[in-house]
Amino acid sequence: MRILVISDSHKSNQTVEKIIEAQPTAEQIFFLGDVVGDIEDLQFLYPNKSFHIVSGNCDFGSLYKCEDTAFAADKKIFFAHGHTLGVKFGKRPLIEKAKELGCDIALYGHTHCPDILYEDGIFVVNPGSCSSPRNYSKPTYAVIDIEKNGIKPIIIEV
Repeated sequence: MRILVISDSHKSNQTVEKIIEAQPTAEQIFFLGDVVGDIEDLQFLYPNKSFHIVSGNCDFGSLYKCEDTAFAADKKIFFAHGHTLGVKFGKRPLIEKAKELGCDIALYGHTHCPDILYEDGIFVVNPGSCSSPRNYSKPTYAVIDIEKNGIKPIIIEV
């Protein structure tokens, strides 16, 4: 199973749609906030895909949660924008929350910096920003393949 992870689009809905089109085999799409309006309408264009959305610090008045969990294949995923967990100052609170919830994967955004690590038995993935990266030369997103032989996350440049 392939999942697509997008974050920090900041009113670049055409970029978000381009990313979804580039990953036609992705069955689930995780949007990690900033700006949820960029993904909301796309849910209707792709009814065969499951969308998981959390709000970020730029999603004023959003009714979406700041963090949530979902399942992909047999893996439990914790996903958050990350601002309420202080991810700009370290990943420990994010990892601890994912462990507490019994998750295999933790997804976060907010920093605009793509990152993949494996810590305490959890794959931790930040897809970076698909529109306005900081400390990185190009916009990015992530794809995670969940297969019988393991979890394989990668960062892809837009």
